[in-house]
Amino acid sequence: QVQLVESGGGLVHVGGSLRLSCAASGSGFSFYAMGWYRQAPGKQRELVALITSGGHTNYADSVKGRFTISRDNAKNTVYLQMNSLNVEDTAVYYCNAERGSYRSWGQGTQVTVSS
Repeated sequence: QVQLVESGGGLVHVGGSLRLSCAASGSGFSFYAMGWYRQAPGKQRELVALITSGGHTNYADSVKGRFTISRDNAKNTVYLQMNSLNVEDTAVYYCNAERGSYRSWGQGTQVTVSS
């Protein structure tokens, strides 16, 4: 099992950048697929980006070309670099670890993009 703690959220102006981090504790981090999800007020939680244990990545269409997911297995950490932020990116961002039927979620970090 892994426990996840997100950090790096905050308030940024349109066009700005943020880097989110998700630190994992527990064993076997490198074997997990790691994802970033977000949930805006009144909306369902949606997948933003995913990175597999092998390093393959997948992105929501709305963030392609702007966001980059990466992982550092030596530090048990996954990152989400977010550039060219717009107001539609405002949400609580959650880190997720997945392996087989097992899933673990972090507590979330708020990202607010102001105009």
